[in-house]
Amino acid sequence: MDYQAHLASPPGLSFLPGAATGANMQLIKGDRGGMLSMSDDSVMMKQVQATHAPDGREVDVAPLLHLVEDILNRATLQVEPPLLAGQAHAEMEEKNHQISYSIVLDALSYVIDRISCEIAYKALGGADAHSTTVAIFETLASFPWDAKLVLTLAAFALHYGEFWLLAQIYSSNQLAKAMATLRQLPMIMEHSGPLKPRFDALNKLIKAMVEVTRCMVQFKELPPSYISEDVPALTQAMTHIPTAVYWTIRSVVACANQITLLTTMGHEYALSTTEAWELSSLEHKLTNICDHLKQQLGSCYQHIDDKKNVETFRMLVELFEMTHIDNMKILKALIHARDDPMPIVDGSTKRKVTLEVLRRKNVLLLISDLNISHDELSILEQIYNESRIHTTRLDSQYEVIWIPVVDPSIVWTEAMHKQFETLQSTMPWYTVSHPSVIEKAVVRYIREKWHFRNKAILVVLDPQGRVVSPNAIHMMWIWGSNAFPFTSLREESLWREEAWRLELLVNGIDPMILNWIKDGKYIFLYGGDDVEWVRKFTNTARAVALASRIPLEMAYVGKSTKKELVRRVLATITVEKLSYFWQDPTMIWFFWTRLESMLFSKIQQGKLDDHDPMMLEIKKLLSYDKEGGWAVLSKGSNIISNGHGNTVLTTLVEYDLWKEEIPVKGFDLAYDDHHKKVHGVTYPCCRFEFPNTAGRIPEGMKCPECHRYMEKYTTFLCCHDEGHPTASPFRGEL
Repeated sequence: MDYQAHLASPPGLSFLPGAATGANMQLIKGDRGGMLSMSDDSVMMKQVQATHAPDGREVDVAPLLHLVEDILNRATLQVEPPLLAGQAHAEMEEKNHQISYSIVLDALSYVIDRISCEIAYKALGGADAHSTTVAIFETLASFPWDAKLVLTLAAFALHYGEFWLLAQIYSSNQLAKAMATLRQLPMIMEHSGPLKPRFDALNKLIKAMVEVTRCMVQFKELPPSYISEDVPALTQAMTHIPTAVYWTIRSVVACANQITLLTTMGHEYALSTTEAWELSSLEHKLTNICDHLKQQLGSCYQHIDDKKNVETFRMLVELFEMTHIDNMKILKALIHARDDPMPIVDGSTKRKVTLEVLRRKNVLLLISDLNISHDELSILEQIYNESRIHTTRLDSQYEVIWIPVVDPSIVWTEAMHKQFETLQSTMPWYTVSHPSVIEKAVVRYIREKWHFRNKAILVVLDPQGRVVSPNAIHMMWIWGSNAFPFTSLREESLWREEAWRLELLVNGIDPMILNWIKDGKYIFLYGGDDVEWVRKFTNTARAVALASRIPLEMAYVGKSTKKELVRRVLATITVEKLSYFWQDPTMIWFFWTRLESMLFSKIQQGKLDDHDPMMLEIKKLLSYDKEGGWAVLSKGSNIISNGHGNTVLTTLVEYDLWKEEIPVKGFDLAYDDHHKKVHGVTYPCCRFEFPNTAGRIPEGMKCPECHRYMEKYTTFLCCHDEGHPTASPFRGEL
C-alpha cells in the first residue's frame, strides 16, 4: 500500500511525510471541535519549526522514558493484560535506573512540572489543542526533538499517574480518600462501567504515543560511528520527525484534556461524538506514523548490522593471521559470549562452562547445520570415545566443540529449537549453548574461508589457535583417531604410508573381512543396485571359484545412493543366500563416506591428479558406483583387479577362454590379464557428482580410464528414496 495513501485514513489526519521539506497537503474541510484549526498543514508545521531553537545540549532521556512507561503501564483501569511492558520486567529494571532518574530529574523536573501545569490550565481555559501544542513547543524550544517528546510525555504521566494512583488506593488510605473526593474520583469509579469505552480509547492512544516516543529515542541512540544522516533511511526518518513529534504532543494534549474535564466536571461529563472521533483518529494517525518510523528504524539497524558484520569479518581475518600465545582470542571471536560468561555446554555433564576449558588445547570445530545425519554423529562419537580410551599423553589431548551454523536470514522457530536441543543432547563433546552465539560475520567467515556448504566439516585449531587443517573430517573417516593431531601435515604423512590394499577400503568397518584377509582368501568386494546383475555375478563367481579350486568369499557393500534399491538387493541376497553382506546400513554409509573422503582429502591437498595409481583406482570405484555394478577382487590384502560390473561379469562368464592360463600364470594373473582385455574393448563411462554442499570442488578432473580431462555439466537431481530430497541439490558432473 502507498505510504501516503495509507496515512490518509481517516480523513483529515494526514501524516505529512513532506511537511518538514515544505510539501503542502490540504486538511479536511469542516474541522470538528477545533482539532485542526489551520487551513494548511505546511503552514502549521512551519509554525512549529519556527519554535525549534536547540542550544546544543545533550539530554539522555532514555531513563526518563523508562520511568514514564512504568507509570503509564500501571495507570490503567485494566490490571491484566498490561498496557505496555510487563510489570515484572519493570520492577527488575527499576534498580538499574534509579541513579539515572535522579540525574535527569534534578535538571528537568522544573520543566516537566511547568508543562504539566500548562496542559491542565489550558484545558480548563478551553484553549484549542493546536495552540496548547504550540505553547508546549515554545516552552521546550531549546531541547532536541526527542527530548521535547519525552518531557511532554513525562508531564502527562505526572498528571495521569496521580489520577490513577488516587483511584487505586483511595478505598484503603484516608489521605488518598480525601484527595480523591476533591477530584470526584469515588463517583467516577462507581460509574467506571459506562466510562470504560473512554478509558479504552485513552489507553490505545497512550500506547501509540509511547510507541512513537520510543522510536524517537531509538533514532537518537543510533551509533554515529556506524550510521550518518546521509544514509537514506535515516535521512527520510529525520525529515518526518518534526511532524511525528507534533502529532504525538497533540495527542498528549487531547488525553490530558479528557482527564482534566473528567475530574472537574465529574462522571456526568459525556464524551461527545467529536471527541471520540478525535481520540480514535489520533490513535490511527500515530499508529501509521509509528509503523513508518519503525520501518525506517529497521533499515537503519540493518545498515548498522551490515557495517558491524564487515568490521567483525575483517577483524576475524586479521586475527587468524596473527600469532597468539594461546587460543582464547580466536575462540572468543568465533563464539561470541555477549553477556553469558558460559557460552558452551559440556557434553558429559550437560552443564554450561566457560571457554577456559579449551585453553591451550587442540580444538576440533565440528561445523554443521541442524541436519547433520545420525550416521555421521554415530561414527564420530565412536571415534571420539575410542580416542578418549587410548589417548593418555598430555600432548595429544584434544577437544571437540559443535558449532551449529544456521542461516541468519531464517526466523528461529520452536521446531528448530527442539531440533537443536535434540542434537545437542546426543553429543558427548562440547557444544555452543545456542546457535545465536555464532554471529553473522563468523558464519560468513566459515563459509568463505573454510568453504562450509552445510555438509559437516571439522576445522582443527592448534593450542595457539592456528588453523592446522581446514577440514579434518576426511582423515577422521579414513584413519579415525590414528590421524591425531589431525593436521594437514599428518594427512600427508598418512597418505605416504598408505597403499592400494583391501584394508584401505574396509578398515574399521567389518572384522569378518579382515579375518578373510588374514586367512589369505580370495575376496570379491562388490556393489550396485541391479538385482539381476548381482544374481548372475555371484552365481558365476562361485562357479568359477569351484572350478578353479580357490577359496573365495564375497561381500556386498551396497551403493552410495538409492537406499531403497539397495534394500531390495539385500532382500534378494538374503533369500537366495547369494553372498555375505552388511546388515547395518550405517556400515554401508561409512564405506562410501570413507571412499568419498579419500577423494576429497586429495582435492583438499591439491593432489587430485598427481599420477597416483591408488587415487586412480579410488576414482574408478566412485565412478563405477554411478554407472551400475562393480567388483574388486583381492587375494588377502593384495588387490588384483578393480572393474566395472559389465567387464567383471564378462570376464567370469568367459572363464573357459582363460582357464588354461591358470596353471601357468596363477589364478590372479590369469583373471587380471583377461579382465584387461575385456576392459580395453569396452571402456566404461566415468562420472563424478559433487553436491553443492561439498566444500571444495575441483575446477577439473582427469578421467581415471583414459586420463583425458572430463567435461563438466550442471545437473539437478532429486533422490526421493533417500527419505527426503536434498534441498536444491545442484550437482556438478565432472
